[in-house]
Amino acid sequence: MAILPIIIAPDPRLKVKARPVSEVNAGIRRLMDDMLATMYGVPGIGLAAPQVDQRLRVLVLDVALKGEPPQPLKIANPEIVWRSEETVECEEGCLSFPEQFAMVTRPTEAKVRYLDYDNAWREVHAKGLLAVCLQHEMDHLEGIVFVDRISTLRRSIILRRLAKAKKAKSAPVPA
Repeated sequence: MAILPIIIAPDPRLKVKARPVSEVNAGIRRLMDDMLATMYGVPGIGLAAPQVDQRLRVLVLDVALKGEPPQPLKIANPEIVWRSEETVECEEGCLSFPEQFAMVTRPTEAKVRYLDYDNAWREVHAKGLLAVCLQHEMDHLEGIVFVDRISTLRRSIILRRLAKAKKAKSAPVPA
């Protein structure tokens, strides 16, 4: 499995809508495996294909708690078929927004239909952290990042911070 480079915001590639996959074949399974290895290596709990410069409706996640066995989900072409009216406010972060966090309000539950690793249609009724993570990663497939769901002021602070960090990282080192 390969470790893939993660796109760091601000970057226009994070704002592009992903396209469906025709089937989960060997190439998509390899992408899912590489994405999972990348996510675990950072570490994180979710990663969408657009974050690794693949404009495909593919995501992986694992919200198992420390000490629990891994519970990876490998998902293609997810569709929300139901979400609760009840919402919850959670602190979210994102691998494309290193060390940046903000409170985001989302439905507490969601039912999602998707193609699994074996190209079979499945449905998951997600609650709690799994629901939040799944909705966060599905947003990436629509070109939506978590800072799009917070106040304009807070979003601009986070994006300025990241742009400054990118600039400092790419600046030439004095001799």
